[in-house]
Amino acid sequence: MAKNETEIVDPPDIQLQSLVEKTVDVARKSRRNRASLSGLNFYADKLAKLKTDAVVCFQQLNDPSVGDISAMAEMVAVVFAPDTNYKRRVEIGRNLLHELKTKKWRSTAPLLPEEEGLFPLSLIAKTRRGYLMTVCRQMNGCFASGWYDAAAVMMRRLLETSIIEAFEAQHLDSKIKNTQGDFFQLSDLIGAALAEKTWNLTRNTKKALPNLRDVGHISAHSRRYTAQKADILKISQDCRIAIEEFLHLAGLII
Repeated sequence: MAKNETEIVDPPDIQLQSLVEKTVDVARKSRRNRASLSGLNFYADKLAKLKTDAVVCFQQLNDPSVGDISAMAEMVAVVFAPDTNYKRRVEIGRNLLHELKTKKWRSTAPLLPEEEGLFPLSLIAKTRRGYLMTVCRQMNGCFASGWYDAAAVMMRRLLETSIIEAFEAQHLDSKIKNTQGDFFQLSDLIGAALAEKTWNLTRNTKKALPNLRDVGHISAHSRRYTAQKADILKISQDCRIAIEEFLHLAGLII
């Protein structure tokens, strides 16, 4: 069955509760099978994955006090540490679950899945370029967190990189470098992309690119400007169209 596009994931406190319960279960099974959680085995790998997910969820918890966050961090560290003995893990896990079920730790709104960010990670993943995945994830994450200036800057970076990838794939990168051998900044990259005769950009991309010349520039360099959500949404579709086309031209997605 296809996943509903409007489906939302559980808030971080609920996810973390589930991770704590799964970790205790992994510890119980590893103990029964006499497998070390610090070794090289199925249970150790499972714990490592749970720990990574727990750190991400913990970072998304909603505005606790400094004292509370410190106590919670200590409990998370103990529960997900490979060398914690079983009895202590269960005990601290219960305390952690109690804290997570109190109102102060709940997020004010559920999190949207990554697919509903400014650019779908599933599409970027097809490029098999880790740096593109990282930039895209940061862009989506900044937007979801309300850090709109940061989202604009990362949007600029992803668009610049996509254009450069397209030129390099066609062995045309010399056309987008200055006399020192450095790549152009975004405005000049867009000018070069529109003027390039090797490819035939779609009408939508030709229409979108002029609107993107200054994306992220003001957010990065203006002392008094702060981007708002509406500013990002206004250019998000144009950016989505342009990035995808240049990734196609680069042969990174089909």
